[in-house]
Amino acid sequence: MSIIKIIVGLSNPKTKYHCTRHNAGSRYVYQLAKLYFQVLIKEKKFSGFTSSFFIKSSYVRLFVPDVFMNLNGELVYKIASYYDIKLNEILIIHDDLELKPGIIKLKYSYGHNGHNGLRSVISHFGDKKINFYRLRIGIGRPINKKQVSSFVLSNPTDIENILINQCIVDSIKKNHFLITSIK
Repeated sequence: MSIIKIIVGLSNPKTKYHCTRHNAGSRYVYQLAKLYFQVLIKEKKFSGFTSSFFIKSSYVRLFVPDVFMNLNGELVYKIASYYDIKLNEILIIHDDLELKPGIIKLKYSYGHNGHNGLRSVISHFGDKKINFYRLRIGIGRPINKKQVSSFVLSNPTDIENILINQCIVDSIKKNHFLITSIK
């Protein structure tokens, strides 16, 4: 069993991309902060937004990098190193093309499955095959495979947005125990 010490919502810069499909991970972290009456504050030292709280006698940090997705790993590594947190003590929350909107799944694995944010995290923590926890939020996949980049950087449809938001809220309410420990 690992104790989760930091929860990271992978993202692109908040101001321009906050509502896009690719920022589903950061949306999750903002909703989680709201549930625990916390506000994420811009912290220049980590080039992202941070907050923290105590739950069940554990201190949990929240982090949303404020850089482009393919650079998230550098900042995740920086904050983890600063607080002496290992990769297997981090819960990384990210969008997933393989899951339909409204589906959310927890996975424990090393691979990035083509996700540039995860690829960046893995490369910055080194090539040792360290497994880590990922919470995958479904965003669906475009019909044309050549449109993946523009798809993830666009806003979901109204129906997709409702499904994504609802799965985030439901997951947080049902699974808040994930914050302190994951088996």
